[in-house]
Amino acid sequence: MNRENLSDRFQTLYAKTPRIYRAPGRVNLIGEHTDYNAGFVMPMAIDLQTWIAIAPREDRSLVLRSENLAESVSFDLDDPATRGTGHWSDYSRGVAQMIENAGHRLCGAEMLIHSTVPIGSGLSSSAAIEVATGLALLETSGVKIDRLELARLCQQAENEFVGTRCGLMDQFTSCFGEVGQALLLDCRSLEFELLPLPKDVRVVVCNTMVKHELATSAYNARRADCEAGVRFFAAVLPDASSLRDVTSEELERFRPELPEVIYRRCRHVITENARVVEAAAALKDEELKKFGELMRESHRSLSDDYEVSCEELGLMSDLANQTEGVYGARMMGGGFGGCTVNLVQAQSVDSFTKSVAAGYEQARGLVPEIYLCTAAQGAERVA
Repeated sequence: MNRENLSDRFQTLYAKTPRIYRAPGRVNLIGEHTDYNAGFVMPMAIDLQTWIAIAPREDRSLVLRSENLAESVSFDLDDPATRGTGHWSDYSRGVAQMIENAGHRLCGAEMLIHSTVPIGSGLSSSAAIEVATGLALLETSGVKIDRLELARLCQQAENEFVGTRCGLMDQFTSCFGEVGQALLLDCRSLEFELLPLPKDVRVVVCNTMVKHELATSAYNARRADCEAGVRFFAAVLPDASSLRDVTSEELERFRPELPEVIYRRCRHVITENARVVEAAAALKDEELKKFGELMRESHRSLSDDYEVSCEELGLMSDLANQTEGVYGARMMGGGFGGCTVNLVQAQSVDSFTKSVAAGYEQARGLVPEIYLCTAAQGAERVA
């Protein structure tokens, strides 16, 4: 569905002419589970996105309809809820709630939502709907806030209303993405640097088509493990307020005093931060072989130290790394299913896609979805 069709569908449903907004999902090239540890990440906004058509109402009701799910839901802004119910509308309702809690009064609205970001794939479908919802509601209500506050309110909605303790990376990228650019983002200062992607390289995402049930609970458990590590190091190192402040040498010095699981979680985060910094330098110098090596190291660390991989992700990464024209591959996102991200020579994309798809289907009996992603603009009004 394109924006013209979405507008026509909205007018058929509500007899009003809407405004149209969009917000992208994201791919994270490297830097996994570092964002909520005040570390470094390297995401890019992608051309898979959530579209929202919206028109104001005279009352304070929000009426949401998902075109993907063919389902509608409504709620009253004057009857706030404290937490979500596990319904898809929690992402939009949570954002509206956090905007109101921040002192910004919203008007009621009808909203028609359509997304091309695959749900549960690790491509940030949640951030895309959160940011698109926030931007649409704010502008429709005549409320002005900056992009950083929007990203923070969307993260707060996911943390406090939905119940996933994510960092800011996904919402930040959906707000600040640039065409043709990856972002080197410092999740402590929120300063970022644009990194142009070489023209002869493509970012290809392979969806394993599985998402194991323990993903959300395990994600929150990993975050708790990291917080336990921070508490330990804050007591023994005067300047350690996050794992960002701990070196590999300091980690090894205190290893005997750490529980083995906490040690391995910390080791992943500390070494992953270093990999992101190295990867940024490699990308600037177009040392793509080095970048690919860092991607493979990231996957091993996520699998062995952070323990968020699974058989399907391991297989998909192995198939990719064995394919001609691939610089590197790794699992991406929260883990336990979802997608791998692959850096591929432009001329090898077709052969890569066929080879990986055939190998995965033969081994698992599942046909993977494969997406060729380009770096896209952040959230905006488009009509």
